[in-house]
Amino acid sequence: MSRLDKAKERLKSIPKDYTYSEAKYLLGQLGFVENNKGKTSGSRVKFERESDGKIILLHKPHPSNILNV
Repeated sequence: MSRLDKAKERLKSIPKDYTYSEAKYLLGQLGFVENNKGKTSGSRVKFERESDGKIILLHKPHPSNILNV
């Protein structure tokens, strides 16, 4: 099983400790590019995929790396 397959399976299991780093890796493998929307974006991050124009908006969690589900 590849690293990408493992990342997909982990997300499907709806973990309580899913990290921003894991989400960033998975989205990157699916063709999304991170864009923090400028200097005043704070923790807001936009992931864009040019091939079909899909956009996913997330907030970088702080102080820990765990996303709220």
